[in-house]
Amino acid sequence: MDSIGDRYHEYTKIRRGRVPEVKARRAAGVFRLPEPLPEEGMGIWECIAKRRSVREYSPLPLSLEELSQLLWACQGITEPYFRLRAAPSAGALYPLETYVVVNNVEKLERGVYRYLVEEHALEMRLRGDLRRSIASAALEQEFIADAGAVFVWTAVPERTKSRYGERGWRYIYKDAAHACANLYLAAVALELGCCAIGACFDDEVNQLLGIDGVTETVVYLASVGRRLP
Repeated sequence: MDSIGDRYHEYTKIRRGRVPEVKARRAAGVFRLPEPLPEEGMGIWECIAKRRSVREYSPLPLSLEELSQLLWACQGITEPYFRLRAAPSAGALYPLETYVVVNNVEKLERGVYRYLVEEHALEMRLRGDLRRSIASAALEQEFIADAGAVFVWTAVPERTKSRYGERGWRYIYKDAAHACANLYLAAVALELGCCAIGACFDDEVNQLLGIDGVTETVVYLASVGRRLP
């Protein structure tokens, strides 16, 4: 790691001394998601007008159908022939991977899942109650533990840098912002609450996901939950 872009990403990480222990165990398994229903929900202009960051959530769970719709909205395939996705990506290179920390979703065990874009499915990566771990890794923002799910976007930098060089880092961050904006609007359409999270202890989130922070690294998070009545 000796390029200017890689050094920038490394030097701007937030760190602390001791990394908390994660009490969970590695797991495997693929879970098919319900088919997304893009014709449902409120209109786009109303979604834009109502979009707000929501940091208080009901204890009621998200449904598997809602989680499916949210994942499709931020990174799902919308054009099958060219495999184009719901959110734009520089050069259609798609450096992002989407993970979900499931805190409270019907029909899903708690744990960390990776979204399999091509299959519209979830791959379980880590089994266990990680509510406190993900909240702690996100600079002790306690509301995150109350969310039904926490979306975590990582980047595989070489997918973009192979074409754009060091400028690729700029495009990676923009790609993550595009995905998160879609998530916000999809949450509003489903009458759910969403909050983007830029602050985290990078290495702790990477450890939670089981990635090395170099060939793949966290770039953005967002919590989603059911709104309080």
